[in-house]
Amino acid sequence: MSRSAFSAPRLPCPTRRNLITGAGALALAGLAGCGSLPRQGAGGGATASASRSMAEIRKAQGLSMLSADRQLEQAALQQAHYMAASGKMNHTTGIGKSFTARVKGNGIGGAAAENIAEGRMDAARAIDMWMNSPPHRRNMLDARFNRFGLAWASHPDRPEWRYWAMILAS
Repeated sequence: MSRSAFSAPRLPCPTRRNLITGAGALALAGLAGCGSLPRQGAGGGATASASRSMAEIRKAQGLSMLSADRQLEQAALQQAHYMAASGKMNHTTGIGKSFTARVKGNGIGGAAAENIAEGRMDAARAIDMWMNSPPHRRNMLDARFNRFGLAWASHPDRPEWRYWAMILAS
């Protein structure tokens, strides 16, 4: 999509309120599911399908099971969409929001961490990759966390390539 596909109305002197309202409208439009934006894979988020695997991983380490959490899954899906739209794996969104700001913006309190991945893979492969990466493994085995959300998105131009995000929280 070229930059000229959307043109903002010209205001003689934009106020802060107009700028914030315009930015919010663009963000909502991006999340509304426009055909040129990324889509979530069939079957919804991957949290439910990863619950058993995550339980086995944590049990093997003597840790409590993580509960599947729809709020965390929604936040993970939001990040997966941002990554798929930009074609880049990044913890910062396309509008410059950090992980901390996104978590707070989604009403998630307490300790939290995020694992991200990209590629031609399913949930089991993403989890396996994270378990073989010390910083990601540390997130998944953090005893403070008791819930998680996992999701992926892909861009219509490259549907086989998935952008994964997992958010873990206390």
